[in-house]
Amino acid sequence: MHDSRRVHFVLGGIGLILIGLFAGVLLMLMREESPPREQVTRVVDRVELGSSQPPLSPASSDAELASEMPQPSALNRLFRDAAERVTPAVVFIEVATEASEDGYHRYDGEMRDFFRNPAPQQSVGSGVIVSESGYVVTNQHVVRRAKEIEVTLADKRQFGASVIGTDASTDLAVLKLEAETTFPALPLGDSDQVEVGDWVVAVGNPFRLTSTVTAGIVSALGRQVNIIDSDFRIEDFIQTDAAINPGNSGGALVNLQGQLVGINTAIATESGSYEGYGFAVPSNLMNRVVKDLIAYGEVRRGFMGVSIEGITARRAQEIGLDSIRGVFVSAVRSDGAADRAGMQKGDVVLKIQSQAVDAPNELQSAVARQRPGDRIDVTVWRNGSIDEYTVQLLGRDDPAYRDWITELDSQSVDPPPSSPSPDRPLPDVPELEQVSDWAIGVRAVQPGEAHVFGARSGVYVAYVDRDGLAAKAGLPRNTIITHVNDAPVDDPEALRRIVQELRSPAVVRVLRRGGVSAFYEIP
Repeated sequence: MHDSRRVHFVLGGIGLILIGLFAGVLLMLMREESPPREQVTRVVDRVELGSSQPPLSPASSDAELASEMPQPSALNRLFRDAAERVTPAVVFIEVATEASEDGYHRYDGEMRDFFRNPAPQQSVGSGVIVSESGYVVTNQHVVRRAKEIEVTLADKRQFGASVIGTDASTDLAVLKLEAETTFPALPLGDSDQVEVGDWVVAVGNPFRLTSTVTAGIVSALGRQVNIIDSDFRIEDFIQTDAAINPGNSGGALVNLQGQLVGINTAIATESGSYEGYGFAVPSNLMNRVVKDLIAYGEVRRGFMGVSIEGITARRAQEIGLDSIRGVFVSAVRSDGAADRAGMQKGDVVLKIQSQAVDAPNELQSAVARQRPGDRIDVTVWRNGSIDEYTVQLLGRDDPAYRDWITELDSQSVDPPPSSPSPDRPLPDVPELEQVSDWAIGVRAVQPGEAHVFGARSGVYVAYVDRDGLAAKAGLPRNTIITHVNDAPVDDPEALRRIVQELRSPAVVRVLRRGGVSAFYEIP
């Protein structure tokens, strides 16, 4: 019985083994007959996150960083010290004038009412004391046509002030406090060392809020925003986001060492108040202007005698310049400083005195720091080669420039002349006539000017002597005189005859660009 069960158990195990072997062989045969599966490998490019540039400074431990970076209390101390040093030297300026808000009398058609009860006007601004003897720097537009100036210091002392000189090209003016005492003066900083990102402090008197201190950073350098109203405007502004508002004009922009690095001049705004963009004249340019105004009553500048334009990508490609750099010389004044040195139309100025210039206002600012007779080294690219020229600057009274500058109607420190060439000869400009009683120079109106000014007749005011009666009355150049005391003026000889016959103050009607009328009273 037991033997029979054992036999059945053995036979069953052998059967199971045979079935397993048969199934294995069958499975192998099926795999050989089916096609192999294709394997797909995914290829991924290696991506580096972040920039390959090195860090701004070597990695430091938290302890090292803590020792290098100023603590909040130390940073507070820097701003407090700067404000404490600067505030006493920033003054509040009140200017009284009889002119209307836009600088000239309004005329309603009735001559007999013109002199009746002129409404007094008052403007306010800021200024910076730059010498212990009482010289104050401010903006020209703050003291323009001033009849009386009163200056209030931070310690509430008040002084009268007189205008020593003004410079329309930079919108700067110098006042002298009328007192024999010592004043708190602000030390000058080197604006050439100012960099974007530097902390700066603005001090002034916005909205009559005296001794207001705001802080920000330098947002940009070398800005040109076309806000200075002058044929020879020089704009190389420091831009800052320190809050600057109406009344800040003429105030101080200083670094955290309490040094003056700029004179606040303007804001870019659509509302009339601060919107994040303020502009200041660099202290190095201001220093040059102020020294001349104090010494001579005017700024004596040298001129290269060139017309300049910016370099665009298209122009660089057209002339074969390897990169977008420098300033393009579009014309050279015959017998001017640049012409005498060998410079030519089509040159690209790369450097002035080893200082790179990449925009017209940068070149203007570099030249504006020089005086007539100064020699400057000018690096020039011409047709693929780079050469250096030594240019001896000429003054505005040089025979090569005299007529050119008086006729100039441009917006450049180096005004755009016409280059004498076969295809573009110099224009035939009428000779100037002197009206000595008013100390002005006039000439006949040219056809193009008649259209621009909307004038049917009149005489063009080419220059106004700063010490003459017309200048003291505010009569500007680059206008057209059409009437004197209701008498029409048709030509320079008619104006001279009218002026010689005057026995009482004259009301002079002029046309500005665009046909805007203005009236001036000349004694």
